[in-house]
Amino acid sequence: MAKPSPTYSGTSELVALGAVIRDIRLALGLSQEALANEVGIDRSYMGGIERGEHNLAMINLVKIANTLNLSAAELLKKAGL
Repeated sequence: MAKPSPTYSGTSELVALGAVIRDIRLALGLSQEALANEVGIDRSYMGGIERGEHNLAMINLVKIANTLNLSAAELLKKAGL
């Protein structure tokens, strides 16, 4: 399991992004595991993203956004970033 980012875990930006991902995932009726499987990442890593623990790679941000039927720009905008 990936450890939380020692430098960025809990920053307001990552927490905001994680909260938006969680809210949209729940609104779409997806489990954390289902979203993680679609994106191609581990479920526990997805949980860390939603908790604002991981400074995720751009490619994973794009994959998550696409799976949630959004562009990466739309997802970031919804997070206020």
